[in-house]
Amino acid sequence: MRVAVGQFAVTDEWQENLSTCQSLMRSASAQQADLLVLPEALLARADDDPDLSVKSAQPLDGSYVHGLLSASRSTPLTTVLTIHVPTTAGRATNTLLAIRDGKILARYEKLHLYDAFQIQESRLVDAGIALPPLIEVAGMKVGLMTCYDLRFPDLALSLALAGAELLALPAAWVRGAHKERHWETLLAARALDTTCWIAAAGECGNRNIGYSRVVDPFGITVAGAGESPALIVAEASGARVAEVRAQLPVLKNRRFALPRLR
Repeated sequence: MRVAVGQFAVTDEWQENLSTCQSLMRSASAQQADLLVLPEALLARADDDPDLSVKSAQPLDGSYVHGLLSASRSTPLTTVLTIHVPTTAGRATNTLLAIRDGKILARYEKLHLYDAFQIQESRLVDAGIALPPLIEVAGMKVGLMTCYDLRFPDLALSLALAGAELLALPAAWVRGAHKERHWETLLAARALDTTCWIAAAGECGNRNIGYSRVVDPFGITVAGAGESPALIVAEASGARVAEVRAQLPVLKNRRFALPRLR
């Protein structure tokens, strides 16, 4: 599988952000990517209004998703990203979408809300109640996660035990003391926990770190971006997953029961 990961600084205008997503989709398709992972919460963002992502929420039949679906037609590219979708008045879910050929293949409402480091995502966002599905891309099984999910090994493990070979992670990893180190360490740890590839997209800008990564099943970063907008591309293979799992059979050797969603 040819994997592309894009990062950019989300603006306060959803039309501009949609245009950027469409441009990245075209660039990934031109580089013959099978999978494109984009960051989290791509409708709108503003440094002086932390609630703008929720205030800008759109339904799945709204203009933003319509524009994404239109851009995905007539191409085999699968694009993964998250937007906020309205629920009740003033509230939304942080919803991951997997899009291909003009259709939504899968959706996942973020389970682990970012109530940490003096931020309370749950104040305006409703948590999901179901595990994310697996999708198939270029013959590989892909598990879906969102940002703060990365800190919870049970979710990644449940996806790997269900058959995932690659984990796709849109994120908006907030800046802070040691946060870049947390990001890189956790990406490597989840790859090693699950012996899966990880394709992680980080929103960049004043608030978030960027640092998008493709990490192999041995926890090795094979492609990475810095703090600026970028599109990185790497090859991921099921053969590499099988090779690592033959040497490091942690999924077979585990003694604990299958994680369960509370």
